[in-house]
Amino acid sequence: MPADLKAHDGQTFEQEARDAVYRAIFSRRDVRSHFVPAPLEDAVLARLIMAAHHAPSVGYMQPWNFIVIRDAERRRQVRELFVAARAQEAGNMAEDKQALYARLRLEGICESALNLCITCDRTRAAGSPLGRWHNPQMDIYSTVCAVQNFWLAARAENVGVGWVSILDTDALKQLLAIPEHVVPVAYLCVGRVSAFASRPDLESKGWARRLSLPDLIASETFDGAGESKLKSCIEELAVNGRAGLRASS
Repeated sequence: MPADLKAHDGQTFEQEARDAVYRAIFSRRDVRSHFVPAPLEDAVLARLIMAAHHAPSVGYMQPWNFIVIRDAERRRQVRELFVAARAQEAGNMAEDKQALYARLRLEGICESALNLCITCDRTRAAGSPLGRWHNPQMDIYSTVCAVQNFWLAARAENVGVGWVSILDTDALKQLLAIPEHVVPVAYLCVGRVSAFASRPDLESKGWARRLSLPDLIASETFDGAGESKLKSCIEELAVNGRAGLRASS
């Protein structure tokens, strides 16, 4: 270990801890159909929400709120919003995708232990333009970081998460009594699961394939050629993998 890292002993990650982080990242799944009828302990949910609350946020604005939805009737109403939104979405889809789309399981609203709506309060950083003056969307992006933190912590706790994005935002806000200035960023199904799929559902069912990462890397400018050594390292990882870090996940 380099001398400068030894000086920060306790702040660096040992190999086992690093592998665990990568394992959580690469084995995370958008869960739809593997939820089991078991409650989620409040102590576990508290840890997950705490992880979300420690996400990075531009200007330290922390724009998120967390609405826990347990009531079966309210969740049934949310599912009705999903069904209506799915019908609208299907009608605007290419014909060659519609049949497959109809077979996809895209939510677990009523089957999961609970639902969680993570919102962004767009007035949270009023009067403080730090990091938002030129890009006012940074509060939304910061909230997405909270979603990611929650999701990765959930995977580490063997808790499944499914993001339901097929919802009418205005209708959802009305149902959950969300104020006008607050944006629902993520509606999540959360609960214990019977298994985590080895591959993303949309990949295993033929909807799409993971893009080649070397093709997405440029040097200096958007179309800049180069970084051949970096790309070779990525290709080697894809072939060999290491601990939980596998490109096929």
